[in-house]
Amino acid sequence: MESGFAELAVLYEISTWEFPGSEEKLFRELVDKASRLFGSRRVVLIRNCTGGRKCYSWGLGNLAPVNCQDYIEQRRTRPDVYIRELGENGSLGSIYLEKRKGFKPCELRLLDILAKRAGELLRLYYREFQLQYISTHDVLTGLYNRSYFEEELRRLEKSDSYPVSIILCDLDNLKLVNDALGHERGDELLRCAAGAISKAVKERGVAARIGGDEFVVLLPRTSRIEAEEIAQKIIEAVEEANTKNPDLLFRFSIGMATADGAGCSLWDLCKEADDMMYRDKLARGKNYRGAVIQVLKAALAAKDFVAEGHTERVKQFACLLGEAAGLSWAEMDSLQLLADIHDIGKLGVPEHILLKKGPLSSREWEEIKRHPEIGYRIALSSPELAPLAELIRQHHEWWNGEGYPQGLRGEQIHILSRIVAIADAYDAMTSSRPYRKAFSSEEALAEIKRAAGTQFDPILAKIFLQVVERSRGKALSKST
Repeated sequence: MESGFAELAVLYEISTWEFPGSEEKLFRELVDKASRLFGSRRVVLIRNCTGGRKCYSWGLGNLAPVNCQDYIEQRRTRPDVYIRELGENGSLGSIYLEKRKGFKPCELRLLDILAKRAGELLRLYYREFQLQYISTHDVLTGLYNRSYFEEELRRLEKSDSYPVSIILCDLDNLKLVNDALGHERGDELLRCAAGAISKAVKERGVAARIGGDEFVVLLPRTSRIEAEEIAQKIIEAVEEANTKNPDLLFRFSIGMATADGAGCSLWDLCKEADDMMYRDKLARGKNYRGAVIQVLKAALAAKDFVAEGHTERVKQFACLLGEAAGLSWAEMDSLQLLADIHDIGKLGVPEHILLKKGPLSSREWEEIKRHPEIGYRIALSSPELAPLAELIRQHHEWWNGEGYPQGLRGEQIHILSRIVAIADAYDAMTSSRPYRKAFSSEEALAEIKRAAGTQFDPILAKIFLQVVERSRGKALSKST
């Protein structure tokens, strides 16, 4: 490149360089310009992508692309190489060129312009790619979005891709996770759910998120039997994900339908799959209750170190009292569930208050007193827990009306809430706290006796005293 005219020609070619449509084509044009205009014998383009680096190489022989970065680092200080980062602080990647006798100063200036132009073209491509991606994908999960799914549905209706099967998956209790654990955990749950679907479906069809908690799999040229196999793979992928992450369990309600011929409306097919999904949700709802409770208890135990043991002991004492009070089998079932989740509202209380080692200030105590109301709202988020929402809200009400949050009195308070209130208070008193020693059983029983008729239901308090004394007597007789 000896003359000014040659330099102008190179500048013109670089300045008029347009993006050719793909990264691969861009690299081929980069190789052409670097070798033809500058005599480069080796060219490497390293792209920084989501999830890692992507490497394009030319002239490196059998060197695997994964070793390009090592190759460049080993030669970085040699005089016959040219390396430039692309984008701000190398955000887009880097270019590596190698010439047998090295580059002249005038060539280095032009190479800087070439590298800058390559960075601009990649930035434009990335922006266009992002816009294209956003228009067809759900950004949170990486699956296709509703718009793309509906377009694909219209396309398939006019095609000869029958039989067409549709699998609808509704993520159970997303609202509960959002309300109880926060939207970050809810987003994590959605990503786990999408991952399970992607793993099961792979390249067989189109997987899309079409609503807040709704996913769909569109399967062209797939029979009913084949669709059932894929649905089973989704269930297995969910089970595998739950095994790996037991603190964030999830489940799908699944519906499925197949159109054998072109005379069938795919929109009607979606409705058929939706109806089946709803029936599946109703059929399996109660069986899922234990998993929901496990997630909430694990989250509460992680936040409040006394919660796990406290919950189990409250359930034990509450069941003893409930049996002695003559509750029915159905009432006992509800009582056990209430004991399990009575404190879920503490998920909404700041952690520094729950874990404070000294007595609470009046302001902090007001925060703690919000937990029955928070628990009420959380329970309403789940069909499995909603029937007990009001009972959760009532478990700190007093018999004389001086409790919280509603100031209910007497039999306005549900009997199950009255039972849990006694069991809760007894365990709280007989358990150590960072700021006080545990009461003895005698001291705690004396306090419950003193508060009978004011804080506690007097009849239930009397029964509880008898039950605890009786169980202590049995324990003593066994020890002797």
